[in-house]
Amino acid sequence: MASQDFDIDQLAAYLHLTPPQVEKLANRGTVPGRKVAGQWRFSQADIHHWLEDRIGLSDEAELVQVESVLDRSGSSDDEVVSIADMLRPETIKTPLMGKSPRKIISELCELAAEAQLLWDPAKMSDAVLTRENMHTTALDNGVALLHPRRPLPDIISEGFLCLGRTYQGVPFGGSRGILTDVFFLIASVDDRSHLRTLARLSRVISDSAFYTKLRDAADPIATIEMIAEFEEDL
Repeated sequence: MASQDFDIDQLAAYLHLTPPQVEKLANRGTVPGRKVAGQWRFSQADIHHWLEDRIGLSDEAELVQVESVLDRSGSSDDEVVSIADMLRPETIKTPLMGKSPRKIISELCELAAEAQLLWDPAKMSDAVLTRENMHTTALDNGVALLHPRRPLPDIISEGFLCLGRTYQGVPFGGSRGILTDVFFLIASVDDRSHLRTLARLSRVISDSAFYTKLRDAADPIATIEMIAEFEEDL
């Protein structure tokens, strides 16, 4: 829509809630919004960032619910998000050689550029680092879900993922000083596809067995096959 805003009815339809439920969330400050001439308005960008934060804090059942909301909000022609399909052998690298956030991010962006999926690795790297400086995407399980604050569709050929792993953990700003050794770079063409990818990926990595099998994977093809097996069980 031209205004890039939802009203209460539109946001209710998008989130599959009732208008009174949305109004209650807005009045409590749970969902980001503002009043214009006494009526609630909700920025699409703010709502997507709010959903992104929800994904980061959600457990398995909540992730399933978020995925369901995002799937229902699109068209019937939308394909199911597949993490395995978004990865390619050439977008997986072990080990990453970087020992700082900037080096790790730059290395993954260059990997995407070499695979001809990213046309401006410096711009993507700067955008991802800016997002990390705002609030780290490093999780307590040693994984970072790297991405820019907003999608950059003008510099990518399609939505994609890169995956890298270091043999030794890197200080990446995670809570309690936990080191990070697994890095996903998420590149999407729009906010909704980003959220769908993030929700799906969060479900895959929520299984504690994922990390053992990831480290045991012999090569990129084995890594993709392993992730596909995890997705079959979702």
